[in-house]
Amino acid sequence: MLSPGRFMVALHIAAFAGSAGAAAQTASHAAPASPIVVELFTSQGCSSCPPSDQQLGELAKRSDLLPLSLHVDYWDYIGWKDPFASPVNTERQRGYARALKQRYIYTPEMVVGGLAHDPGYDQAKIGKMLRMAAERSGPRALPTMARAAGNGITITIPETRLTVACDVWLVTFDRQRRTEVARGENKGVTLVNHNVVRSLEKLGTWNGDAARWTVPAERVGPGQSLAVVVQQASFGPIIGATRLDR
Repeated sequence: MLSPGRFMVALHIAAFAGSAGAAAQTASHAAPASPIVVELFTSQGCSSCPPSDQQLGELAKRSDLLPLSLHVDYWDYIGWKDPFASPVNTERQRGYARALKQRYIYTPEMVVGGLAHDPGYDQAKIGKMLRMAAERSGPRALPTMARAAGNGITITIPETRLTVACDVWLVTFDRQRRTEVARGENKGVTLVNHNVVRSLEKLGTWNGDAARWTVPAERVGPGQSLAVVVQQASFGPIIGATRLDR
């Protein structure tokens, strides 16, 4: 489904072995030091999204990727209110639209490494974007997370020479959610979503100096994971990521 401005047209305007077909064969299956982040902007109210949701589910099996499902809220008015939709996710998608010079936002939209976007149906196109991200030149960050003494989680990024300041994003996500859709375009369908983002916040700006943050362990509950995404400011390329599962 494209964006609402054409009704079904245009709305202006912080990575996992065996994915589907050709996409599963992209890059090396030996996990890199930092996984490639794959973000899928999706909605349970969009009948075009389930094929891309399934592709993301296959990518979620790979240890060299960090796939994230970001449910947007601009389709909630057409019959089904997506329980995972958030205006924060919609604003992130708009940020990518500005950075990638898109004319409008749409679902489904898969953004790989902050570098390229595609609806995310086609395995060959997904594979091409993954190769682009794997071959990206420039600085790479190596964030880590560890459980700290007491009741915290410590996030550390070692000193790195940067060319551009970076935003550090903290993401909490549910590894799998199943929803029976009662209304809207997907009425009667049971949707399975993977790595569903439940919270997304900016920890701070990073200039390349050694950095450290501590967040409460309660940020991640049963069946959830915590991720850190290091991204060049203003929705630029993602230069590093890590995850911690509970």
